[in-house]
Amino acid sequence: MPSQSLIIPVAGVRPDQLRDTFSESRSEGRIHDALDIPAPRGTPVVAAADGLIVKLFQSERGGTTIYQLSPDGRFVYYYAHLDRYAEGLVENHYAKQGETIAYVGDTGNAGPGNYHLHFSIAEISNPKDFWHGKNINPYPLLRK
Repeated sequence: MPSQSLIIPVAGVRPDQLRDTFSESRSEGRIHDALDIPAPRGTPVVAAADGLIVKLFQSERGGTTIYQLSPDGRFVYYYAHLDRYAEGLVENHYAKQGETIAYVGDTGNAGPGNYHLHFSIAEISNPKDFWHGKNINPYPLLRK
């Protein structure tokens, strides 16, 4: 598990408002492997932990996304369906826990008006291969 305790990566969301969506089915027979955190469009997305922003990426499924590497290089935090990045956010920026890094949106395959943050955590073996890892359910870590 990540060494730093995590905070909920959407401003103003309380632990009791979270719903465990990790094992839910998704299109094409996939398992979700992430937590969806509903919030109004434009709600600040904050860094769940300290870490290096390793990739800002536009993807078909995830839309506007961020990959953040934990300080020990063992975990990647993935933020997806973002409306936009925080002003001035760039790759190789070291984000501090609680810092606004983006804003909630509905990009990618979220569906128009389905505003939420798709948040996942993966344990990785190689920081240079950050997009390949074993997904860990963020729900119990954020409910603490």
